[in-house]
Amino acid sequence: IVGGVAGTLLAHAMFELPVLQISQTVRTGNGQWIAELVAAFGLVFTILAGLRFRSDAIPWLVGLYITAAYWFTASTSFANPAVAIARAVSNTFAGIRPIDLPAFIIAELLGALLAMALAGWLLAEPKPIRQMRAAK
Repeated sequence: IVGGVAGTLLAHAMFELPVLQISQTVRTGNGQWIAELVAAFGLVFTILAGLRFRSDAIPWLVGLYITAAYWFTASTSFANPAVAIARAVSNTFAGIRPIDLPAFIIAELLGALLAMALAGWLLAEPKPIRQMRAAK
């Protein structure tokens, strides 16, 4: 969170904007919340699938996923509570009003939990047939 906020303030300085801002960008409603659930689900699932199959690829998998999710989600894919909090201190197109944060964060956490549940089932190591027969 601290890194995200610091990066946001630095970006403001680089673009010669007021360094300290509070966002007034409205981001609320079912469409936005569903978009954040989808964004966080996809991000966490991408990371977990990367861990299972190609851990060395996770950095570019995350970059590619976030780039794509920016375009296919109605919320522009915050996907992460730390990012949402950092964007609350930017009164630009990228921002989010602080009052809209709780619902975004809840949607992101729910999306992450759903991704962990699905990945735990879908990406589990297959059990050898002998173990499956012995368990019966």
